[in-house]
Amino acid sequence: MSDIKKKTNRRDFLKLMGGGAVASAATFSGCNANSLSRGGTSLNEIPTDSMSYRNANSTGNKVSVLGYGCMRWPLLPTPKADGNVIDQEAVNELIDYAIKHGVNYFDTSPVYVQGFSEGATGIALKRHPRDKFMIATKLSNFSPETWSREASLKMYHNSFEKLQVEYIDYMLLHGIGMGGMDALNGRYINNGMLDFLVEERESGRIRNLGFSYHGDISVFDYLLSMHDEIKWDFVQIQLNYVDWHHAKEVNQRNTNAEYLIGELSKRDIQAVIMEPLLGGRLAKLPDYLAGKLKQQEPDKSVASWAFRYAGSFDNVLTVLSGMTYMEHLQDNLRSYAPLQRLTNEEFELLYDTATKMIEYPLIACTSCQYCMPCPYGIDIPSVFQHYNRCVCEDNYPSDNQDINYTEARRAFLIGYDRSVPKLRQANHCIGCDQCSHHCPQAIKIPQELMRIDNYVERLKQDKT
Repeated sequence: MSDIKKKTNRRDFLKLMGGGAVASAATFSGCNANSLSRGGTSLNEIPTDSMSYRNANSTGNKVSVLGYGCMRWPLLPTPKADGNVIDQEAVNELIDYAIKHGVNYFDTSPVYVQGFSEGATGIALKRHPRDKFMIATKLSNFSPETWSREASLKMYHNSFEKLQVEYIDYMLLHGIGMGGMDALNGRYINNGMLDFLVEERESGRIRNLGFSYHGDISVFDYLLSMHDEIKWDFVQIQLNYVDWHHAKEVNQRNTNAEYLIGELSKRDIQAVIMEPLLGGRLAKLPDYLAGKLKQQEPDKSVASWAFRYAGSFDNVLTVLSGMTYMEHLQDNLRSYAPLQRLTNEEFELLYDTATKMIEYPLIACTSCQYCMPCPYGIDIPSVFQHYNRCVCEDNYPSDNQDINYTEARRAFLIGYDRSVPKLRQANHCIGCDQCSHHCPQAIKIPQELMRIDNYVERLKQDKT
């Protein structure tokens, strides 16, 4: 699984694409696929008895290799009177289908979907026997107002109430590394919450205790150094075939996933995987790269490669996916019911894909929404999504000498207005920088918004 060093720059990529790129785009759904597409999937019936499972080291429980991430539940056209934005009927349908097909791990948080995810997830799961599902949630005391022991305890107990359970299967310290050691001490150490959670595990109200890691590697290393004392049951990390070698190149704070999973393996700690699709970007590769994967597996989606990759590591317990739509759930079930681990040749193909992918000037946004809401109304994730989509589709002209400049310029500007309302576009950023501190990918959000806005203004002025 060694990295492949050969790189293709943007101009070489354009030469490689040549005149066949437009035709191949229709066959190989890459970045120009709509938000529901995953590059085409087989329509064969999905078996209900073929899910792959891993045994949890701590309890021996069988955990489905596909885990359901509950951060992106389907939304209502308009919020309810209490502000709830989640379409409960759609959530019920998705969870029923997932459980029927063997999914038993559901991951949520008090802060997901504007604070309504735990409640919606609890309502849907309550309709099933308790032994059919395992719930993971988090102590998401991010803001200093919630660092006190009283506020943290309130958040913890609210999770039980909203999820309608007497015990939580997997409890996480949420977003470790964001804010460095000061945040870790303020959120969990100085207020005694880590000691409290260990005691709750001993009492049985928590069955497994772990943490999710984002950012400062010294915090990750510090918590692992406490393993002999704490006995972490699992750790949640970001892993995908780009982050394996290139995490430092695509964002400024995360450490390569090769190091993270290696350190967990040394201690026999199982990993829960988040962002296997790198915020959806590995489901919508540039057409040329998507085409190479589709040549290998014509009937499989581009996204399925990333899910098979994440599930192919021995100490991975489960791989989370935020499946908003039924077709996403069905596609992932095809990848894990059962899982076919990657061959060495397939690993090399994906590492080569990653090496070429990082040549594209993409923004490392995963649409986690932690930066939202913006106090000035900017839809930060949508701005970045439009930009990334246009880069992948080659609708990002660098100057008016580029081939198809006029068409690309028009596609970028028209698509921008369609994707992001004018009052929510990048030009409304004043640089307050409240958002950057909450970004797990360490994106310098105001600088990126300013860069995009300057680019948009240049396109508007240049009517060549």
